[in-house]
Order: sequence, then C-alpha cells, then structure tokens
Amino acid sequence: MNVTVKTFADIREILGPELAVSVPERAVVRELLQILGARSPELLKKILDDRGELKPYVSILKGGRNIRFIRGLETELTEGEVIAIFPPVAGG
Repeated sequence: MNVTVKTFADIREILGPELAVSVPERAVVRELLQILGARSPELLKKILDDRGELKPYVSILKGGRNIRFIRGLETELTEGEVIAIFPPVAGG
C-alpha cells in the first residue's frame, strides 16, 4: 500500500518536500515513521523522544487531522493517504 508523506521546515531538508512510501497493509503511523527512519535515522531523533513517543511540539496530520486526536502513533493508514509532518517552527 502506498502513502504520500509531505514534509515542512527542517524535516523537508532531511527527506525532501514530498515522497511516496510503500507500507504494509493495515500499517500505522509508527510503522511509517520506522520506514522513514531507516532511510534517514536523524529524522527519528527530531520527532520522537527517548521512549519512542512523538515529541510534544511535533505535529503529524493524517488527511488534515492531527493524529494526536485520532489514535496517536497507532493511527491506521489507508491506501493513498496523505501524511504531513510539521516540526516546530519559530520565527520573528
């Protein structure tokens, strides 16, 4: 099954702006992140804490909805899903 990952800010520098990722059927966001982390280990350090949980200031959206309000990292993915990863952004 394929999903599209869109990235922003410094995550974009690690993975590029958009990529298609093949994941197993019934995969969850945590599995997607493991696949992405295998490609770029520094990604996981930026978005997951020492316990493997999403850092509080990182947002991951599934179809425009924050996964924190669905099932967190256990949110199930579907074919053609668009996942957006937003690291913290500061500016002035």
